[in-house]
Amino acid sequence: MKDQPLIDEPLKQELSALYRAEGRHYHNLAHIEAMLVLAADYRALFGDPEAVEAAIWFHDAIYDSKAKDNEARSAALAGKKLAGRTDAGRLDRIGAMILATATHQLPRFDDDTATRDASLFLDMDLSILGAAPDAFDAYERAVRREYDWVEEPMWRAGRGTVLKDFIARPRIFHTEEFRQRFEPQARLNMARSLETLQRPS
Repeated sequence: MKDQPLIDEPLKQELSALYRAEGRHYHNLAHIEAMLVLAADYRALFGDPEAVEAAIWFHDAIYDSKAKDNEARSAALAGKKLAGRTDAGRLDRIGAMILATATHQLPRFDDDTATRDASLFLDMDLSILGAAPDAFDAYERAVRREYDWVEEPMWRAGRGTVLKDFIARPRIFHTEEFRQRFEPQARLNMARSLETLQRPS
């Protein structure tokens, strides 16, 4: 069981096919690859880098913009596909990290190392918020395309609520490393986006 990697090539191929599905304009393979690059940058900080990599690969595996249970279904898929590759405690940690992407609030772990891994994982997922303005704007357009079935007034209200929630948090990012690298720009990006959404159309 320990000799088998959590995420091997056949599983990567299987998951890549899900991320290439039509209609995924942001929650696609490019998003996973961007997170894997960040994971490589911060690998020395992880207690269990393989578990974090597994959470990255699975966290948006199921994505339907009309559904409310994507994270739960993605976590269930991870549990199913990774069963037999590792122990139950590790599977639970991976599942908890995936579920936490619904709210980006930290899951409760008794273990400081697991908490740290989850903090870094969630921060990587949100790093696009602190990207350069052009990259952030491209992300906003891509998410809008994923929700192209939502009428513009509803979109403006819903997206505005999401942005206000993040802006109101004392900290957007859980770790000092990501706060220093991304938080100031994230606040500028989101304030600018909110202003655009609140303008009369």
